[in-house]
Amino acid sequence: MIRRHTYYIITLISICISQNTFAYTHADTLRGSNGRGRAWWDVLRYNLHVQFDTVNQAISGHNQIFFKVTDNATDSMQIDLQSPLLLDSAFVIPSMGSSAIFKAQLVQEGNVWWIKYPFTAMRKDSVYALTLHYHGAPRKAKNPPWDGGFSWKQDSLGKQWIAVSCQGLGASVWWPCKDAQWDEPNEGMRISLAVPGGMTAVSNGRMVSAGIGEGYTTSTWEVANPINNYDVTFYIGDYVHWSDTVMGEKGRLDLDYYVLSYNESKAKKQFEVVKQMIHCFEYWMGPYPFYEDGYKLADAPYLGMEHQSAIAYGNNYKMGYKGHDRSLTGFGLEWDYIIIHESGHEWFGNNVTARDMADNWIHEGITSYSESLFTERLLGKEKGMQYSRGLWHNIRNDKPVIAPYGVNEEGTGDIYEKGAAIMHMIRVMTNNDDKFRTMLRGLGKEFYHAVVTTEQVEQYISKNTGLNLKAFFDQYLRTIDIPRLEYFVKNNELNYRFENVVTGFSLPITATAGEKKTTLKPTTEWQKTKWDGGYNIDFSNDFLIKVKK
Repeated sequence: MIRRHTYYIITLISICISQNTFAYTHADTLRGSNGRGRAWWDVLRYNLHVQFDTVNQAISGHNQIFFKVTDNATDSMQIDLQSPLLLDSAFVIPSMGSSAIFKAQLVQEGNVWWIKYPFTAMRKDSVYALTLHYHGAPRKAKNPPWDGGFSWKQDSLGKQWIAVSCQGLGASVWWPCKDAQWDEPNEGMRISLAVPGGMTAVSNGRMVSAGIGEGYTTSTWEVANPINNYDVTFYIGDYVHWSDTVMGEKGRLDLDYYVLSYNESKAKKQFEVVKQMIHCFEYWMGPYPFYEDGYKLADAPYLGMEHQSAIAYGNNYKMGYKGHDRSLTGFGLEWDYIIIHESGHEWFGNNVTARDMADNWIHEGITSYSESLFTERLLGKEKGMQYSRGLWHNIRNDKPVIAPYGVNEEGTGDIYEKGAAIMHMIRVMTNNDDKFRTMLRGLGKEFYHAVVTTEQVEQYISKNTGLNLKAFFDQYLRTIDIPRLEYFVKNNELNYRFENVVTGFSLPITATAGEKKTTLKPTTEWQKTKWDGGYNIDFSNDFLIKVKK
């Protein structure tokens, strides 16, 4: 996802949250934890059908869930569907291939619907199906994509333009599902969208059929790969479409573009960067993770989102972030922020997915660092490094990067820039771009189409860079403290130490004064080294630290 603009005013609510005064509720726990209604079953596949009533701004439809029993079942299954949408009915197919269908009882608890049925009789490792029918007027987005929901908009010609955004808020804002980041449908998903005749609907994956009947046009899209719930999406409007291809590491990758009719000429120019971006990201992060589903960009009535294989684009065909450079270096105006950032999520966020939202720095931090890698591709390594450092002025250090677990909490906005700073510092410490690149590509390969924890990512990076990074990760992920390097020069000796750090923390800091240069490894204990370079010393600017003379 993208960040709000740097210059947004911090509200009183965000201040309260930063002071840890926010109280989590039972509803937060139901949503964010693997409780008794979730732990015993695993989603294999979703078949979703949605019909859009554009006059009343309402929807109706059904979702069929194929699931596997992985543990001793309880008598309840938790299904998430957010108010004001209503779950009408639930039907259980007790065994695959069976013609029997049984209606289950529904009990609502806020945004959770309990499906009551004798699931306890289901055999472990067996596969079953559940069909859910629902309807209602879904929540409208207040400030998409950050405060999400449905965007019922009109384009500049007055034609209807409809889309959804729901990261953090959850896919259950528009369809019933197991709204948990850790449980993706292993066998993919089918999405059918019925819209009033004359409109075009676009979704994830590849379109496998389209037909017209009873005043509606229904298009069906097949997603071959596992997909995050919040990535499941649609775009409805007066779209024109064109296709292209690029030869990538795994062969031909299909590229599709859907833009509003009057945007076609400028879109074709703006989207030329996609092929260069694919080659850059494949070089650094490995093959595009969804060749089977292709790559799409679609005009959206909000700024952007990383919807898997169907990226939302709303940057008004400007360079940078709505015409601004978030790094303040000027280099961020050389490319379109939304195309680069949101597409970077195909590797980290959509391919490698954090098990708990609390670890979403894996999504946003590594993806934010990919912006620096693309800048490097365009302008050279030094300017890419400058861009990376330039982002650090956005870091607030209001809360630890890792949020509380089990309560559907993503936490601080520092998951972006501080997460990117972590990757930048690891690259500098590795001091070998080939090794760093091999590690980055390896993350995508080791955790291909998988959900992971921060600990798994930490261990992989440490092992494959050869660095002992435990204290480093604890410092930058689990505290808000920025290491402070203290020093003084006396009797031709440079004395130095770190303050404000966790036990065992150290960084390889370069001290420079004119022609004099030496590498220090400060700890919390005072150390000293011979020094005839004087009192005015420059220290490494590639580490997120403070310096006190």
